[in-house]
Amino acid sequence: MSEYQIALIPGDGVGPELTEATLKVLDAVQKRFDLGLSIVKVDAGDECFKQKGVALPEDTVEAIKNSHACLKGPVGETAAEVVVKLRIMFDLYANIRPIKAYPSTPSLRPDIDFVFVRENTEDVYKGMEFMLDNTAICLRVITRKGCERIAKKAFEVARRRNAKKKVTAVHKANVMKVTCGLFAEVCREVAKQYPDITFQEQYVDAAAMRLIKEPQKFDVIVTPNMFGDILSDEAAQLIGGLGMVPGANIGENFAIFEPVHGSAPSRVGKHTANPCSMILAAKMMLDWLGEQHGDSKCSAAAQAVDEAVVETLRKGITVPDFGGRAKTVEMGEAIAEEILESNRLNGGNLLK
Repeated sequence: MSEYQIALIPGDGVGPELTEATLKVLDAVQKRFDLGLSIVKVDAGDECFKQKGVALPEDTVEAIKNSHACLKGPVGETAAEVVVKLRIMFDLYANIRPIKAYPSTPSLRPDIDFVFVRENTEDVYKGMEFMLDNTAICLRVITRKGCERIAKKAFEVARRRNAKKKVTAVHKANVMKVTCGLFAEVCREVAKQYPDITFQEQYVDAAAMRLIKEPQKFDVIVTPNMFGDILSDEAAQLIGGLGMVPGANIGENFAIFEPVHGSAPSRVGKHTANPCSMILAAKMMLDWLGEQHGDSKCSAAAQAVDEAVVETLRKGITVPDFGGRAKTVEMGEAIAEEILESNRLNGGNLLK
């Protein structure tokens, strides 16, 4: 049995509801694929801050350090003190956000399938802001090292995808000639190392327009930190909203997986939040564990989760946002049942 310790941050707002639904799915893949996922719940976020006076306690950090990966729900007002801090602490330089159309969702087109590879530790999100008399100043930090490793990650992602094998670098080098200029220059240099991958560039404003006009033409989009954050939220609306978009924060040897949306406090207790974002984040976690540890069972489990989401939605089992009647946890239960039912239909041959 493959054994992995997973640190789990349930999060704030609808986070615990999404977590409950996601655990149903993880329980199902554990049964089907004989995985040993040891889930350790840890505290972080707004509620943790209210109770302990700190949003990210030391014991939580230690638990995460002792885990193979971390899965977290959305965090509220203390997000910068939790996930942004963890990204820097563990040097999780790559933020991966897949944008994929699923059945029975209000997608612009059924053939949308691309991924953002966003630099995750630099840019204006370094938080280097200050006042000088009556002028507010923000420093934008872009390093050659940061550009090189995110560009290489983008090309590696493109090489692994069974898609168009194309990387689009998004920047604004015609205006920000030094910072975006460095990003563009390095992307061009890295592109030469991947002659099997098509490379192109777009200014960020043009990319924002083309995401709406022709999203089917994108494959892998590589961006500096802030542009990737903004564009990926825009792109989420092409496939039914943020509830359908998972995210991964990946470093060399560790990763944190999460839904890309916030804690949605107005929806707490209504049990109508779409759990697919966190369930698909768990799918990304299984994929990463499989790749990181050469574990084919984790990789197969990840594929099973994705297939179960597709089939569940195809059957019309979905949340009220998409015209369905399923509650958050019921959606998780339906996806979990699809995973187990698929195994039964195959005579249990995929159990191991």
